[in-house]
Amino acid sequence: MQIIIGEEIRQRCPEFKGIAVLASVRNTAFDEALWAEIGHFIDEYRNTYTTDSIKQMPSIEATREAYKRCGKDPSRYRPSGEALVRRTLKGHNLYRVSTLVDLINLASIRYGYSIGGFDADRIEGHVLTLGIGRPGEPYEGIGRGPLNIEGLPVYRDDVGGIGTPTSDNERTKLSLQTTRLLAIVNGYDGNQATTLACAQYIQQLLQKYAGSDGGRLISF
Repeated sequence: MQIIIGEEIRQRCPEFKGIAVLASVRNTAFDEALWAEIGHFIDEYRNTYTTDSIKQMPSIEATREAYKRCGKDPSRYRPSGEALVRRTLKGHNLYRVSTLVDLINLASIRYGYSIGGFDADRIEGHVLTLGIGRPGEPYEGIGRGPLNIEGLPVYRDDVGGIGTPTSDNERTKLSLQTTRLLAIVNGYDGNQATTLACAQYIQQLLQKYAGSDGGRLISF
């Protein structure tokens, strides 16, 4: 798997640092130990941040700025990392989807990055290119139906868009049948050390809860 940053993203977000985890996994509907870890972390998180203070979180602030540079309103099309953090700080529980999705959400909250999670076997071809959504470009967001991705950063495979920081695509979503995971950490803040730490944290969670050896990292 190769991941390429397109020229239009390089021009608008030159500081971008991306890193992905590609791993063999075993997905389950629910993992009690993982949710105990999530609950403990959220309790600490709520004692540290507020919905106002997270606006200055570098990873969230930078992703919002990237949206503006690409032509999208981050308050209307909120990045998933920020949306998850806000939901948590408002006292709502995270959605329970599956172990793979749940552990990616935990990593996203911890670091503030929007993280794409894909079934690697549903990706068409061996190259993903990060570009910007075009007018009228077809895209079906998970649980959202048709999504207007014009002006959103988007990863495309040989067929079309599979992931934006707002929502991934139904076509490549994770399921209980997923055996190969591609998780992409989007570092619009340019902090290579923190994006790496987030990816390594995902590897640790995969080893603990998804029967994985952690897979390998892809930097781009």
